Amino acid sequence: MLVMGTRPEIVKMASVVSACRELGVECEIVQAMQHYEWEMSGRFMEELGVGKATRRVHVGSGTQAVQTSNAMVNMEKVIRQDRPEGVVVQGDTNTVLGTAVAAAKLKVPVYHVESGIRSYDLRMPEEHNRILVDHASSLLFAPTRHAASTLRHEGVWGRIFVVGNTVIDACLAFKERETREPNVLQHIRFDEFALSTFHRAENVDDPKTLLTIVKVLTGSPVPIVFPVHPRTKHRLKSFGFLAKLTRSKTVQLLPAIGYFDILTLMGECKFIITDSGGIQEEATAPNIRKFTFVMRRTTDRPESVEAGFAKLVGIEEPERILRSIKAAANHPVELPKRSPYGDGKAGLRIIQTLKSGAVQRTLKRFFA
Repeated sequence: MLVMGTRPEIVKMASVVSACRELGVECEIVQAMQHYEWEMSGRFMEELGVGKATRRVHVGSGTQAVQTSNAMVNMEKVIRQDRPEGVVVQGDTNTVLGTAVAAAKLKVPVYHVESGIRSYDLRMPEEHNRILVDHASSLLFAPTRHAASTLRHEGVWGRIFVVGNTVIDACLAFKERETREPNVLQHIRFDEFALSTFHRAENVDDPKTLLTIVKVLTGSPVPIVFPVHPRTKHRLKSFGFLAKLTRSKTVQLLPAIGYFDILTLMGECKFIITDSGGIQEEATAPNIRKFTFVMRRTTDRPESVEAGFAKLVGIEEPERILRSIKAAANHPVELPKRSPYGDGKAGLRIIQTLKSGAVQRTLKRFFA
């Protein structure tokens, strides 16, 4: 059973679905609908070839506890009815936590894709989720050796496999398909631009932090293209900042856009300013390779920073952040040739691992 609740989960599970089909593994796709708008869920499943969900459950919006409990209660019903051999979850959302707890309580093995990622920033709800899920999982698919080392130091009881990150699979598989008409570039009013995305609660829910983001975007030496996440747009409007961005001649706001469109913008931009963990990874893909400014206090993707693909610039001092951006705009950073997140075959490795006899024997021992 493959469970997907949000846009990033759909993107990062697409290659796992593809590998199931390639290797003849029967899988059930459950759309948990934490992101329930068409633009953030159904559109991505259609574009990425995941296909229609076998089942849908509604996690919906609400507080952290409401979303997690909705996922736990609804997924318990589905797992109890269908009794899969294992449940595959990806990442660190409330859907992932609720699903993992429901499966573990029913003694169904949890397979965690993208395990071992840590920011050590406990303001992030995702940090709590990913730690709990890792410790409830039977098989842990770490994207890097660094992540695997983290898991070993924490003493998780499941088996650890380093497989790479499935987001690189998606970039390599779908980057060449993003040229479909109409191309998003036809709507961009700048010849040269930087791409920006922001959605994390610790950034957009804090008016002081969100104002810093607005100052950086409007002060950038390179025009900004900013696809606005629905949550971010709501916060910009409620805090009274949206008009400042709308009036800016150097910032172009876009609605939430499809995956092919975001890949197009990443491929064509000069650099990226973001708080997204996924974009930090995608920017390292061989067919994208863009330098990224990470506007957060900490990053859960230290491999990007260590490899030279990204710089952690914080969120408190807009003037200092702008100095870093201006320096890179004037003197572009030379990027590594290889991604720290693998070769684009992570999904295949995950399913090959699940098919192996050694893994099946391990699971039988755990759940005897």
